[in-house]
Amino acid sequence: MRNAALMLGIIAGLIGLLVGFFSYGYTVFIDHFGERGDLLTQVDNVALIRGAALIAPILAIAGGGMARSQNRIGGGLMLVSAAGMYWAFGFGVFTMFPIAMAGLGGLFALLASQPDTA
Repeated sequence: MRNAALMLGIIAGLIGLLVGFFSYGYTVFIDHFGERGDLLTQVDNVALIRGAALIAPILAIAGGGMARSQNRIGGGLMLVSAAGMYWAFGFGVFTMFPIAMAGLGGLFALLASQPDTA
């Protein structure tokens, strides 16, 4: 289970990096070029989006990396990452996989009672 948590955390973090990169870029684009009617509007909380775009994917990758040796801490980091992505970006077509993978990886890491064999 720890190996599965490791893979899920790293994959969730990498997909989360893409979501975070484009979310951060969108807020910068709107700041620079301005809003365009109803088509392009700035998000309500820019600081939340920018902070979560940086922190949440890093927590998922770090939690996945720690899942084999420090399963409780790694699982907690992945669950915090999933909650952060859900809070900042919501649950949609681009966020459902990183949120689900980080959440499942966090649960796997927390439920792993002993180190994996082989």
